Amino acid sequence: MKLEFNFNQSGVIPYRKKNNEIEVLLITSLKKKNWIIPKGFIEFNLTPFESAKKEAYEEAGVSGTNETVELGSFKMKKKSGLCIIKIYSMEVSEVLEDYPEKNQRKRKWFSVQEAAENVTIPEVSKLILGLNQKVK
Repeated sequence: MKLEFNFNQSGVIPYRKKNNEIEVLLITSLKKKNWIIPKGFIEFNLTPFESAKKEAYEEAGVSGTNETVELGSFKMKKKSGLCIIKIYSMEVSEVLEDYPEKNQRKRKWFSVQEAAENVTIPEVSKLILGLNQKVK
């Protein structure tokens, strides 16, 4: 009998405002090289947002403000069980040249529409499309 687990992850949609438009930073996944947002398991000593912010630094090389909006959450079936993922907004305040996963991932700024079209998870796409209403 296979044991299934429920586990929690959190992620951020890193964004910046450029010429009165919102741009979203996406990164590539490690294996399939799909465009994704930074996310990972919630570390036991961090809040979901703090954990997501740490992932943004490690995976995308960005840091941001602590003023955030919880954009939503969704469930995803994985091999080991059910994953509940909380997604937050994070306005990028600094883009670093050097960061832990620099040589493993690409990163690219997209318009909101392009970002929504390029991510493969429909729930993340919806949250990106709603960004304009959630952040001013």
